[in-house]
Amino acid sequence: MPLGFGFGNPATPSPRLRELKEAVRALLDLDEDTAVVIRQLACTEPGCPPLETVVAVLPMNGPPRRWTLHQPADDITKADLKTALLTTAPEGARPA
Repeated sequence: MPLGFGFGNPATPSPRLRELKEAVRALLDLDEDTAVVIRQLACTEPGCPPLETVVAVLPMNGPPRRWTLHQPADDITKADLKTALLTTAPEGARPA
């Protein structure tokens, strides 16, 4: 039985997700100890596009941060990431 590869198998992330992870690392100037997790998920809420991409940043020290981009991972550009990560507060973040 094939295990499957690509977006659905976290053991072998797709090249596109690896590119996005590296872009997130560069934009946020993350160290090697900080985990970056990117998942493309189906959205079933009314008015939501069928696929969305969630970016989670999990530092060893400090609070986790998460952003949701309402588009498939293949459509996300570095400009989209820059806008989401640098100009919007992470979901669940407390105001300063």
